[in-house]
Amino acid sequence: MNKMTRRQALNAGLATFAASFAPLSTAFGQTKYPNQPIRLIVPRPAGGVVDVVGRVWSNQAGASLEGTIVVENIGGGGGTIGTAQAARATADGYTLLLGTTSDLVLNPIIRPNLGYDPVKDFTPISIMAVSVAAIAVNASLPVTSLKELVAYAKANPGKLSYGSAGAGTMANLAGELFKELAGLPEIVHIPYKGAAPGIADLVAGHIPMMAANVSDSAIALHRAGKIRLLAAASERRVTAAPEIPTSAEAGYPDFIAQLFMGVFTPARTPQPVVDRLAAVSKQVMADKDFQGKLIAQAFEPVQGSNPAAAKKYMAEEVARWTPVLKRAGMTTN
Repeated sequence: MNKMTRRQALNAGLATFAASFAPLSTAFGQTKYPNQPIRLIVPRPAGGVVDVVGRVWSNQAGASLEGTIVVENIGGGGGTIGTAQAARATADGYTLLLGTTSDLVLNPIIRPNLGYDPVKDFTPISIMAVSVAAIAVNASLPVTSLKELVAYAKANPGKLSYGSAGAGTMANLAGELFKELAGLPEIVHIPYKGAAPGIADLVAGHIPMMAANVSDSAIALHRAGKIRLLAAASERRVTAAPEIPTSAEAGYPDFIAQLFMGVFTPARTPQPVVDRLAAVSKQVMADKDFQGKLIAQAFEPVQGSNPAAAKKYMAEEVARWTPVLKRAGMTTN
């Protein structure tokens, strides 16, 4: 048998050494995502409108990813507590946030020291749906349109107030924007702890008017003649209630107020993971069953959203709402 030279022995040893590490390197580079459960933080209590959207999306996205997405409800602080936790999470694709206009646009303008920066701390994946705000009145109020409501308010100064789901909510902002556009600064805001008690008082006649997001329950009350939804603050009619005119049709084209809901991941999440999540979310949003579930809850599905489009949409919302908040005295900036 020929003896191995020192060079041959060295080469053989290096080859063996490299081979021992090759499977590890290959496996690391080709690790399947996801290979463990993904946590979707919903910064609201279970059962609310944001939670509904999060669960519908997570069920279908998890199936497409061939993994599991677990919804974790972290309420409190008007959505800011859960959002801050998501911002501090490891940027590995295993913690996602169901973000909204309130958490990522309005609250950062109103309260600059939240512990997170919506632009620097998050990477958008997609905007999934919007919930459209509307102006509703008690059935006994002698108005059937937005223009009639404005005329009534001007003929009866100091007699109207409006309820909302709470200070700083999209409904509150919708009410303030309507007051500004209609020239009715004297209408008093009555904040409630959620939309449900406000709607109950509207039906009972304890308040004459309410700014609220269009919901399946509000549509049912409107169709039963217990309240009147005068106009939807949107460019298009609400799919679930096409009989309600848009703000432009009601004479106020700048009255646009919509709560967006979308998927976000902590900043610095690897780009391949962002791309994978974006592709899956786009696939889910194109699904007719998914769209139907959202429409049944009076949401408007958003199709074709992607990280770039979501980032642009957020920036436009910040630019639009900042002056409204400042004029209403709702910002400390």
